[in-house]
Amino acid sequence: MTSVTVYGSGSWGTAYAAILADAGCSVTMWSRRAEVARAINEEHINSAYLPELVLPQRVRATDDPHEAGAGAEIVVLAVPSQTLRDNLVVWGDAIEGEAVVVSLMKGIELGTTKRMSQVIEEAGSVDPQRIVVVSGPNLAPEIAAKQPAAAVVASVGKNARAKVAEASATPYFRPYTNGDVIGTEIGGAVKNVIALAVGMAKGMGMGDNSMASLLTRGLAETARFGVRLGADPQTFLGLAGVGDMVATCASPLSRNNSFGFKLGQGMTLAEVVADTKQTAEGVKSCESILALARSVGADVPIVEAVEAVVHEGRDPKDLVSLLMTRALKHERS
Repeated sequence: MTSVTVYGSGSWGTAYAAILADAGCSVTMWSRRAEVARAINEEHINSAYLPELVLPQRVRATDDPHEAGAGAEIVVLAVPSQTLRDNLVVWGDAIEGEAVVVSLMKGIELGTTKRMSQVIEEAGSVDPQRIVVVSGPNLAPEIAAKQPAAAVVASVGKNARAKVAEASATPYFRPYTNGDVIGTEIGGAVKNVIALAVGMAKGMGMGDNSMASLLTRGLAETARFGVRLGADPQTFLGLAGVGDMVATCASPLSRNNSFGFKLGQGMTLAEVVADTKQTAEGVKSCESILALARSVGADVPIVEAVEAVVHEGRDPKDLVSLLMTRALKHERS
């Protein structure tokens, strides 16, 4: 039985812990909050995030990061992306030397513009051959309901990605392996920003033509950006690209979509945060994504427009003119 540790007890970390347990792994979750760990152990429920999911008996929890990591063959990191480096500084030494390290996070680090796998390598001193990225159209509530879904398991290390794929395969969750870590991470990060744009458009009352146009052009700029960084363009036609983009942009279960919808209805950033009690990943990462895109000369007009609304105080209605009055160009450029 494979021993796995999941650091983080949010929605996706909790759902992925259930996947691993259903696949036959022994799973220990680390929660920053002792009361969450206690509830998981005593009631097998994480009521703060996925109250409808009864966790398998193979899942236990602790608020001690070193206890959590002891003996783990696979370590899954499911903390907020902007806290990853600080967390690794505090308890990164709990990750044992030969463990495969899995990133569930979808963001670009503020300040450094590093992808999450790069932060793990740098702050956690982990060999890239042991780093795996899991990404795809994986809305946690649907996973919790055991609705069929698939994901990409990407790593430069063939053995590492094969091990994680095997540990994640269940009758309702199908992993596909891929060697393109860059494309998988860029697809996962940028789709959050595109979903904010789609949500804003919906909030302003726009219809399906607008949604389809934003999603399609969003995918084009994601691929253009990723290729500049060395990604395989085919990755963006798969689960970590168009698959994740469609799910995140179309579903009301998407935090980024819902957050953008409220902005489009006229609420301020502070009002949306107060209303939802949380900030969407795309809000935090759009600034660093734009900085990284500019550093490699990638044209990302939707990301630019979202960043202007979120961080520069532009009216969401300006997003339309920012995009529709750009110079005409060939569709593939």
